[in-house]
Amino acid sequence: MGDAAAGASALQWSVIAMSETAQRLPQVRVWDRPRALALIGEAVWWVTIVDATLVRHHAGVYDGVMSGQDPAERRLTEGILTGLRFVRNRIGRDAELSEFVEPAAPGTGAGNARITGWTWKRAPEPALAPLAPRAQAWEMARYRAYQARLAGRTIGETFGRAAAFLTLTAANAGAVTGAGADAARLAAPCPQAALRQPAGHPRAEKSGR
Repeated sequence: MGDAAAGASALQWSVIAMSETAQRLPQVRVWDRPRALALIGEAVWWVTIVDATLVRHHAGVYDGVMSGQDPAERRLTEGILTGLRFVRNRIGRDAELSEFVEPAAPGTGAGNARITGWTWKRAPEPALAPLAPRAQAWEMARYRAYQARLAGRTIGETFGRAAAFLTLTAANAGAVTGAGADAARLAAPCPQAALRQPAGHPRAEKSGR
């Protein structure tokens, strides 16, 4: 009982930290590059931590919320989360975060003054030879998701969608309740109403998280 309560509390605070980090992204100006990269890296960390925890401990709810979206939205959400796992695995090991993001072209909108207007770059195929065959397959799937669902999209869009989905999933799992749920919802950077409630679906296969 104690371990379960401690795990739920840790997840709740992780969800709040993720949402608050995503909310801080629009506050950072593009000229503050060191701070911008640090905050984007923090957002990658929190999103992937919350995602992995929900998949491991609340897989049925996770799949239900995901399946509650229409097929195109579901593919986009799944692809964004998978692509962020690719970024997490590469930064600090084989690449720098600056190799994955770039400022938007000047003059294409007011949002370009903030880092939410930055976009994910296309990335070269990773060197996977040192990995076991199964790990190679997982990492290549993450890479393809990154190219298809992150590259060319803005920081604001990708983190907004990821945070909204994960916050809603945690709330439906009962892992974020009371004041914690209110704090996470207030911090979530895009409307959760865009993500429909699940109608009850069998668990789809999830692997490589």
